[in-house]
Amino acid sequence: MQPAFTVRTPFANLGVKVEQGCVAGIQAVANSLDLPPLTELDKKITRQLNQYCKQQTDCFDVSLKLNGTPFQKKVWRELRRIPPGKVTTYGAIAEKLHTSPRAVGNACRRNPVLLMVPCHRVVSSSGLGGFAGKTRGKWPGIKRKLLQHEGVILD
Repeated sequence: MQPAFTVRTPFANLGVKVEQGCVAGIQAVANSLDLPPLTELDKKITRQLNQYCKQQTDCFDVSLKLNGTPFQKKVWRELRRIPPGKVTTYGAIAEKLHTSPRAVGNACRRNPVLLMVPCHRVVSSSGLGGFAGKTRGKWPGIKRKLLQHEGVILD
């Protein structure tokens, strides 16, 4: 993903991609990448991401352009129904969608818009689970920080 601008948050430096007036991507990027928001939409998105970091609520009211398969989009719709401060499991979503937890996990892994499509609110039945398709390195720590920020305490 080639970000239009970056937003530094306590969780990660986020690169934001905008297409046709919609957020099309939010991903963690290298801390050395520093691209300022230029347009009014860029600045609005930056304010909303900063607002999320200050509070524990979703404050996102920008349009999203989610590029994915019909199944992925179905999973992402379910993710957007999980309120801040709550978690669900891959298995619970799989049961709702009549599929497997692994398929749900794979759709979460492909989530193009971190935070605004809150894949961090989906955990494994046996613990934290992965984040952004990773179970090692910085990613599980970022997921844990996001959940703690929202008031979720995990063992």
